[in-house]
Formats: sequence, structure tokens, C-alpha cells
Amino acid sequence: MENNPTIFRPVRRQDRLWSDAAARALLDSGEFGTLSMCGTNGYGYGIPISYVTENDSIYFHCAPEGYKLECLQANNRACFTVVGQTHVIAGGFTTEYECVMVFGKIDMHLSDQEKQHALELLSAKYNPGYEHRALKYIAGSFARTFVLRLDIEHLSGKTKKINHK
Repeated sequence: MENNPTIFRPVRRQDRLWSDAAARALLDSGEFGTLSMCGTNGYGYGIPISYVTENDSIYFHCAPEGYKLECLQANNRACFTVVGQTHVIAGGFTTEYECVMVFGKIDMHLSDQEKQHALELLSAKYNPGYEHRALKYIAGSFARTFVLRLDIEHLSGKTKKINHK
């Protein structure tokens, strides 16, 4: 992962900037996020999606056809956002929050070995304790499952906490 300041704008509110380690912890532990890309119609296209991280990559699984894949074939650059804890401060006209955004390029052409590995990682994250059943499930759906890998080029996290008195 490389933070390239010439491509990615700095966070405007530097006082809310989260450390890379804290942002990465949220990314690693999040339940789902929103994958955003450029639609083939020129509009942005974002979808909520489950995921798993490994090193500087994020894996997603999906059907082997659909609009998401059409968009990524036309432009493989993407943004992925995970929102952690939020809390609206009624009457304070503000919200506590934590979030992380990552930018990178999607690889749609994974080997069968990497695809299998990614599906096992996803299963371990979302179905812990069911490894034996997961392998059977993966084998049964392998041919009709597609796996994408987002290679992280830039990561940025923000948080806002209110000092409650």
C-alpha cells in the first residue's frame, strides 16, 4: 500500500484524521462496507457488500455476471468505505462516527487457488467454527461464484468523538 499525495486529496479536517493503524483496525473488523465505482452510464455506482481483508488486499465474492462486473471491466478503480460506530447527538446537531475509506484497483482475474483461499477467508470471517461445512459449501458453489480483489493504494480514516460531560 502506498499513500500517493499527488493523486489522493488530504483529509480536510486534519483534527479528525485517524491513525492508519486505527483505520486499518476498523477495516479489518468491519462487517460490511460500500464498494463504489464508476458506472458505465457515467453515474457513480455503490453497493453494500461483505468482504474480508488480507495484507493490503480486500476480497469480495459475487455472481459471475452483473452490472458491478460490467462497471469494473470498463474502469477497475474503486473506493471502499466502512462505517464503524455512530451516535447521533440529539440537540447537539452533530454525530459521533468512525469510518475508513480505501482506494485501489480491482483485479478480476484471480487464479482458482487465490479464489479458493479468498472464499475460505470469507467463510472463516462470517462463519467461524464451520470450517468443514464451509469447504463443502465452497466446493458446491465454486463454479458459480466470482471473486474480486481490491489492492489497496490509499487508506484514510476519520473519527469524531464528543467529550460527554
